[in-house]
Amino acid sequence: MFEYMGDRIAKAIKNIRGMGRITEENISEAMREIRMALLEADVNYQVVKEFVSRVKEKALGMEVQKSLKPDELFIKLVKDELVDLLGGEEAPLYVDGKPSILMLVGLQGSGKTTTSGKLANYLRKKHAKKPLLVACDIYRPAAIDQLITIGKQLDIPVYSEGKKDVLEIVSHALASAKENGNDYVIIDTAGRLHIDEVLMEELEGIVSFCHPDEVMLVIDAMMGQDAINVIQGFHNKLHLTGCILTKLDGNTKGGVALSVRHLTNVPIKFVGDSEKLDGLTKFYPERMAERILDMGDVLSIAEKVEGIISEEDAESQAKKMMNGKYDLEDFLKNMKQIKKLGPLENIIKMLPQARKMGLNNVNINPKDMAHVEAIILSMTPYERRHPEVLKATRKQRISKGCGRDVAEINRLLKQFEEMKKMMKMMSSGQFKMPF
Repeated sequence: MFEYMGDRIAKAIKNIRGMGRITEENISEAMREIRMALLEADVNYQVVKEFVSRVKEKALGMEVQKSLKPDELFIKLVKDELVDLLGGEEAPLYVDGKPSILMLVGLQGSGKTTTSGKLANYLRKKHAKKPLLVACDIYRPAAIDQLITIGKQLDIPVYSEGKKDVLEIVSHALASAKENGNDYVIIDTAGRLHIDEVLMEELEGIVSFCHPDEVMLVIDAMMGQDAINVIQGFHNKLHLTGCILTKLDGNTKGGVALSVRHLTNVPIKFVGDSEKLDGLTKFYPERMAERILDMGDVLSIAEKVEGIISEEDAESQAKKMMNGKYDLEDFLKNMKQIKKLGPLENIIKMLPQARKMGLNNVNINPKDMAHVEAIILSMTPYERRHPEVLKATRKQRISKGCGRDVAEINRLLKQFEEMKKMMKMMSSGQFKMPF
């Protein structure tokens, strides 16, 4: 998402590098490039026009300080305007209800049912809440079964009564939530292929009946310009409190994310960034702007790691790296932790300058990681802690145990030693990143 647009903007800013100061003449080409990048990414024309006008106006009105270069000042301006366009501050989820009622609405095919499960999983993991899923899509074939299956996978309860009256289901679900001490009730509602009166009347009926704390629209980020019409259609009838953009891990242009808040005043609260049931991320405008501009998203990486690696563990590993005592036992443990973070490619893409270094197209074959794990598991605990003892006979034994050849074992050991050296240098501040 946003890669093409981000690369075009970076190219535009690069052309300003080396200029003595910012003038209308030297930024006109950059602004033209940025305008085209945003339009090609499906950002609404009116939004693009206002964005370009504001950046240009501020750039020409600012004095370049001696400590800053014109391109540095310009990229800061572009980033600040992107943050503003994406909503400025993060929009927090309502958390004070007893229980809090979250109602998810949207068109058919937007990923609403899966997102209901992801949201329940997010609330349980991040906020230690006890959610209840409610199956209110009584029209789509197998929608109720799909939610029940998701609930079983996550070990989260699902309230369903089949194809009965929707308001009756909601009423009984709320009673069940109070009885069982659920903090959140997440209502998965019916969708249609397009907005119609029957759908809206049913959704308005649920809103009037249970007064949800949040009414969030689940929308496919690949919809393009038509997404704005869909958001406004739902917002006019239901007064949406937020949006959840799905399929942001696909080859979507992502322009809808830059148009939503500005045109509808509905904040984006979450984004779906993978098909897995833990693939829902809180939306932070500043972090998203930094990712568009290839500045990385180190805070999001830290948050992902935080739930898997304890602070105590991280400190212990850091000391070992600094002292050069990091061994294959530690490496194996870290590999198992990394697997829990999801696809490694997604983490690498969040690193600063990932696109510039060509890391955005890295493909890591899960089988390669499995082979490395098999090699290390075929070693004795002593060999993992002291890889220097691994001579020819030991390597042959390991090779037979894991089914990989000796050359692959040698390659792993060599790469591990190089990695250890780099870690030690980074820990002592001797190593400088290439950007």
